[in-house]
Amino acid sequence: MLEHKPYIPAETELHDFTLKAVIAGVLFGIIFGSANAYLGLRVGLTISTAIPLAVVSVAMFRLLRPLLGPSTILEHNIAQTTGSASSSLASGIIFTVPALFLWGFDPTLLQIGTLAMLGGILGVLFMIPLRRFLIVKEHQNLPYPEGTASAQVLIAADAGGAKARNVFLGLGIGAFYKALTGFLHLWTENISIKLPVLRKAEIGLEASPALLGVGYILGYRISAIMVAGGLLSWVGIIPLIDLFGSGLSSPMFPETELLIRNMEPQELWTRYIRYIGAGAVACAGIITVFKSIPTMFSSLKIGLHELKERSSAQVATKIRTDRELPITVVLIGAGLVSLVIMLTPHVLGVSSTFIIRILGAICIALFAFMFVTVSSRIVGLVGVSSNPTSGMTIVTLLGTSLIFYALGWTDNMSKAAVLTIGTVVCVAASIAGDISQDLKCGYLIGATPKKQQTAELIGAVTSAFFIAGAVWLLGRAYTFGSVDLPAPQATLMKTVIEGVLQADLPWGLVLTGAAIAGVAELLGTPSLPFAVGIYLPLSAMTPVFVGGCLRYFLEKNAGTDEEKKGSRKEQGILLGSGLIAGEGIMGVFIAAYAFFAGKPRGIGLEWPEPLGQFVSLGVFALLGWVLVRKSIK
Repeated sequence: MLEHKPYIPAETELHDFTLKAVIAGVLFGIIFGSANAYLGLRVGLTISTAIPLAVVSVAMFRLLRPLLGPSTILEHNIAQTTGSASSSLASGIIFTVPALFLWGFDPTLLQIGTLAMLGGILGVLFMIPLRRFLIVKEHQNLPYPEGTASAQVLIAADAGGAKARNVFLGLGIGAFYKALTGFLHLWTENISIKLPVLRKAEIGLEASPALLGVGYILGYRISAIMVAGGLLSWVGIIPLIDLFGSGLSSPMFPETELLIRNMEPQELWTRYIRYIGAGAVACAGIITVFKSIPTMFSSLKIGLHELKERSSAQVATKIRTDRELPITVVLIGAGLVSLVIMLTPHVLGVSSTFIIRILGAICIALFAFMFVTVSSRIVGLVGVSSNPTSGMTIVTLLGTSLIFYALGWTDNMSKAAVLTIGTVVCVAASIAGDISQDLKCGYLIGATPKKQQTAELIGAVTSAFFIAGAVWLLGRAYTFGSVDLPAPQATLMKTVIEGVLQADLPWGLVLTGAAIAGVAELLGTPSLPFAVGIYLPLSAMTPVFVGGCLRYFLEKNAGTDEEKKGSRKEQGILLGSGLIAGEGIMGVFIAAYAFFAGKPRGIGLEWPEPLGQFVSLGVFALLGWVLVRKSIK
């Protein structure tokens, strides 16, 4: 095996952990983390920010060079690492915390931020003993795609390349587009068409720059699988429910008031399809985790072995590129996190008892270490975007709920405790995936691991309350569970906990969804994206599919020219990342405006239908054309 030689040799000393790099990283993390939170609350998906943060850090340091002086590639890496650690907190929060609001609790910013901070710290600490194996020893076997791409961006920029233009262009377009639709209301974002013959079948499209960018990043296959799940719900199952239920003279469970024949497609989706989708997503998540059991077992074994090795100082080194935070930091840090959980009454819910907090701390420590190792190993193969964090969270919630149910803890306080335990584990697993990419990037360019790990801890601690504030503000402005902010993953987690503790779910619908996910898996189709398509509105999946199609045709049009194909992929992903960040940032700004001054009423422009929908479709098509043109260039 060839010895790895980093871009910056180990014996070379460069400025890396500087104040300007850390501050820039914290600011980048807050911005991209807030955008990721908005995206996740809208469609249940988040993206890796490693690549766009690498580009933006290079561009900003170049722009501010007259004020801040020259900067090194290692400073860019520290800024990217700090920002990535910050933005990954959003995934753990939006997957779980909104369920507390849906139950009628009113968690404070202090509680939300503390949960995010504790999960972030655990995720970083538990990755310290795993770096030597997963990043160094498995260098040839685990590519860590986003980390490798980020390293290429930083190296290209250091050598004179410039790749930031599309990120900033996308950011500006996404923000401007969202301002026109969400603030001025110049045209509608929602386009819908009712299909003939099929009863109450409806196809919709949400003209969103962020969703178009998500589709381009995911590519054709995953976006096609997701839209296929949506089509099954809206063009298959909804017409069937109406066909066989329209003759009923009484409401069909779980609905208690409306007759099926009087329901609109959206109501049928809310009352019935969401339970089928929840069953499909839960089953797909569990399948994904079960498929990862060999990886989980080997990773846990390796993690324990590495802890033993490091504790006996067998791997101590003075080489700069091998310096890491000592194992005492891991043990003391994890112990302090456990003490905070056990001794602070309001972290795991309102006035949780001491015995619940002790059990919660134990569950958090066990599940967090287990899923940090799994998360890091999985993203090393398939990347952050395909990391089944929701499946790991579901397993955590199921395991904790079953323990609570066996102990007779089934009240609302117990529900909140289970969910907050899942929040900390979810944040830890999420941040571990992103940190692994950063450590891979640092390994390739020759960064100092100790400096990266310190930057990650700073990013997690300093930005936790800012990301929590963005989520809280979005919920106040739009209401979790609404059409504007459906919070699909959190709604799913709420459903799982209620199903175990109260046993009041329509299990027929839930198990039907689980069967559909199982069939998809047997057919060789990735069940998780298919199940997400069933669970989410079709209108949110169609723009994702459009983005995936644009990337497919652009790459196919490049023929056998791999360089051209790679360039189109890269340029489009950078522009798509900018679109997501731009719409997310403007979405948070509009939410802040709505919170303080009321929801924006626009300028009073109303298009007659169906002209309004044609205008929306036309502008969205123009946006797709811009994405194509800039990807080709």
